[in-house]
Amino acid sequence: MTPGLPMPVPAPGLPARVRVHEVGARDGLQNEQTVIPTEVKAEFIRRLAAAGLDTIEATSFVHPKWVPQLADAERLFPLVSDLGSDVRLPVLVPNERGLDRALALGADRIAVFGSATESFAKANLNRTVDEALAMFTPVVARAKEAGAHVRGYLSMCFGDPWEGPVPVPQVVRVCRALLDQGCDELSLGDTIGVATPGHVTALLTALNEAGVGTDVLGVHFHDTYGQALANTLAALQHGVTTVDASAGGLGGCPYAKSATGNLATEDLLWMLQGLGIETGVDLGRLTATSAWMAEQLGRPSPSRTVRALSHKE
Repeated sequence: MTPGLPMPVPAPGLPARVRVHEVGARDGLQNEQTVIPTEVKAEFIRRLAAAGLDTIEATSFVHPKWVPQLADAERLFPLVSDLGSDVRLPVLVPNERGLDRALALGADRIAVFGSATESFAKANLNRTVDEALAMFTPVVARAKEAGAHVRGYLSMCFGDPWEGPVPVPQVVRVCRALLDQGCDELSLGDTIGVATPGHVTALLTALNEAGVGTDVLGVHFHDTYGQALANTLAALQHGVTTVDASAGGLGGCPYAKSATGNLATEDLLWMLQGLGIETGVDLGRLTATSAWMAEQLGRPSPSRTVRALSHKE
């Protein structure tokens, strides 16, 4: 990296610090065609933590039939659970069986994964939106009883490949339902990457008007149309301080073929550093980690920042 770049130039009205919710080890790797060795995944998570990321989504306790790449959840989690209390390791659970498996290994940060649209709920969970919410009710309740922090993911918040535009009130209703169940935070997913900044602001405003505080909201943008950073900036201007991102820009969605990679963590960090926003993450170490993972996968990283910084070196 060239010393002093990017030059920090703060902009008014933005948060002083942002928490990066790293999803590369789960959302990023779940779409790989070849099975990645458990030890490589564990090393990836350890390197992410060493770069300063304190929230790293480790895996998903889903049935191997649906996501074969994450069939090693029971083997992987114990390999990284000793990273210490400073590193949060959320895991995704689809149902009570998945919750049982996660809790048995000592997981204390749980995530459920819902949909704002009927079509995606059917494709992803084989249920209606309301049936999925009903399935989550005991999962969230039992996780909270066990002392776990619960995150609610909501997919298709801005557009759906089958239904097209998603009405804002429809998204607000499902968000409100997840919070009423007991979720501690929500992640608003732009699963197919069709959001634009005005739409982001409109949804966040509507959620606030429905009694959902910005402090419990995170954003999860895909970069399908090159809008992820612009959308993130709109969310930051609204007061959001939790942003999901994937090291090296890995990931997509196995149930929505138009969903391309997540916002690359390095691209996010370059923007945040330029705005003078603290994250606690070392961009150089993270870039090296993503370059290493790209070698494991046998292809270049899709992150522009990883490519630019790796080329300079």
